[in-house]
Amino acid sequence: MVTLDKIYTRGGDDGETSLVGGVRVPKHDLRIAAFGTVDETNALLGVARLHVKGDEETGVADMILGRIQNDLFDLGADLARPLDDSQKNTESKEMRITQGQIDRLEGEIDDLNKILSPLTSFILPGGTAAASHLHVARTVTRRAERLTTELAGREGLNPLVLIYLNRLSDHLFVLARYLNDNGKSDILWQPGDNR
Repeated sequence: MVTLDKIYTRGGDDGETSLVGGVRVPKHDLRIAAFGTVDETNALLGVARLHVKGDEETGVADMILGRIQNDLFDLGADLARPLDDSQKNTESKEMRITQGQIDRLEGEIDDLNKILSPLTSFILPGGTAAASHLHVARTVTRRAERLTTELAGREGLNPLVLIYLNRLSDHLFVLARYLNDNGKSDILWQPGDNR
C-alpha cells in the first residue's frame, strides 16, 4: 500500500519528475503525457459516476466504473515503470496490466451489448449526463491510446496496455449506450441532414 504523508516534495519544481525506479524525465516526456492522459480518463470516469450513483438501474454502471478506475491506476503504474529486457513477459511481479483485466472488459462489453438496441447509424455523443461524460472519457481514452502507441514505437512497454486502452474505449461506448436507455435514447447521426 502507498503511504503519502507529504503531498508536495518540490522535486518537480525544475520541470522534471521521476518514473518508478527513480529515472528523472522532463514533465513533457511522452511517457508522462501518456499516463497523464490515462489520469484524465480516470477523472472523467469519476464525474460520470456522479450521474449514476443512487440509480438502481445503473448501479451496475457505478460498480463497473469503480473497478475501471482502479484498473486505470494499475495502468498508470505500468506506464510509469519502463520495461527492461528482463521484464518483456507480462508475468512480471511489477504492477502490470494483465490479460484477466482485458478479459473482464470484453465480457462486460459482450454482456451489455446483448441488451442494446441494434445500431442503425453512427451515434452522436450525448444523451444522458452519464452517457455524455462517458463519451468524453472515451475520446480521451483514444488520445491516451495514440500517445501510448507512439511511446511503444520508441520504448518498450507492456503490450497489454495498448490492448486494454483499445478495449476500454469500446467498453465506454457500449456503457454510454447502456446508460442511454439501452440505446433507445441514442442520438443518431443524420448524414447530410443540414445541407
